[in-house]
Amino acid sequence: MAVDLGGQRQRDNRVAAGEAYWRLVWRRFRRHRLALIGGSVAIFLSLVALLAPWMAPSRPDQINLSSRWAIPSRAHPFGTDELGRDVLSRAMHAGRVSLAVGYGSALGVALAGTVAGVVAGHYGGVADSVIMRLVDILLALPTIPLYLIMAALIPGGGVARIMLIFVLFGWTGAARLVRGQVLSLRQQDFVEAARALGASEVRIMLRHLVPNALAPIIVATTLAVGGFILGESALSYLGLGIQPPTASWGNMLQRAQEYVWNASWLAVFPGVLIFITVLSFNFLGDGLRDALDPRLKI
Repeated sequence: MAVDLGGQRQRDNRVAAGEAYWRLVWRRFRRHRLALIGGSVAIFLSLVALLAPWMAPSRPDQINLSSRWAIPSRAHPFGTDELGRDVLSRAMHAGRVSLAVGYGSALGVALAGTVAGVVAGHYGGVADSVIMRLVDILLALPTIPLYLIMAALIPGGGVARIMLIFVLFGWTGAARLVRGQVLSLRQQDFVEAARALGASEVRIMLRHLVPNALAPIIVATTLAVGGFILGESALSYLGLGIQPPTASWGNMLQRAQEYVWNASWLAVFPGVLIFITVLSFNFLGDGLRDALDPRLKI
């Protein structure tokens, strides 16, 4: 039986080159201190939200009228609300919702934008014209009013509804980014070589174009998480996002506006969590951009 030593050697070389690239990315990323801090905070908040059912001091909907309006203390580090519910417990469970919207929407947008961008950039012609004109139309629409209209039209008040709205109108930026990368890659020698060897167009897109366009996709997805958390908070604050009794950081702020002068902690803690979370993902995205871009020296 013949052994293809040349093919095996080429595969080993590609694997070694890929490992060396990601080691270089990690080494560059570690030099970005704000990115390390942002990534650590994002991981910590995500773990706290994930483990909220076991870590929270009480249930988020547990009412204790004898403890209404308790100021932050050892018993209630974030105080209590108008029904005596522990704000820390509610904030931890609300983080599950807000972060789920951020992560889910960012991944959905990345997937939809990648598919659209790869198809437009690789095939060109009519496909490119149709997709890019649709992108231009959606980008010309005002984002927040559009979200408000869709939130009012689509029934329900759960996470899936908000994610659907964000994905439907948020994929355009990723599509333009991926299209630009594919346009620069499709005439490269390795793509022409794959085509000459008989690779199908789908295989070329999946095995050669998408992997080489991953760097900007990763950065855009990371930065989008914070943006979608802010978007959910804005919709929930206006009463069109996540609906009670499900808690999110946005609708906690919406409830707190009625009591902001008498119980300021109801607004301070959710607001600070939103601020820290969005800032952390922005720092993380900046660090990933610098680490993944070989043209930047850090």
